[in-house]
Amino acid sequence: MPTTRIIKKYPNRRLYDTEVSRYITVADVRDLVMHCVPLRVVDTANDADITRAILLQIMLEEESGGQPLFSATMLAQIIRFYGGTLQGLFTRYLEDSLDLFAKQQQQIQETWCDNPLDVVTRTTQRNVELWADLQQDFLRAAGFPLGSDRDPAKDRAKDRAKDKETDKDKGKGR
Repeated sequence: MPTTRIIKKYPNRRLYDTEVSRYITVADVRDLVMHCVPLRVVDTANDADITRAILLQIMLEEESGGQPLFSATMLAQIIRFYGGTLQGLFTRYLEDSLDLFAKQQQQIQETWCDNPLDVVTRTTQRNVELWADLQQDFLRAAGFPLGSDRDPAKDRAKDRAKDKETDKDKGKGR
């Protein structure tokens, strides 16, 4: 496993890559990220880890030019999760979703020459399973009873009530 590359940010706002012993730009940091180089950015004034701030700066620059990844609606939805009871769960959900997406993208690239239809079918089936698991985790964390947490007798009673309503509606349509 590669070691984490340390980038130092000096008070003059310059970034210094300790591995190659030279000053670099934010664009260089972006290139490191694109090449999956693990890195950590440290403020030399107080030794604070400012990696997130630099990554957010890169995202802002990317979003400002060219094709944005996030719509205004999506950004507003993300902002609404800050400080809420589900913030931690939402963070995990996004991380898991992005990890899954990246892994599947890699798998598709590696196996595409086999049989593209089989690859898409397997990926879709696996996605359905994973999304169902994520949804159950999300709902369980939100306090909704699921699976073994449920009361089967109440579920059967609800199903019977729905069936009766459906029968009534069918009778009205005649």
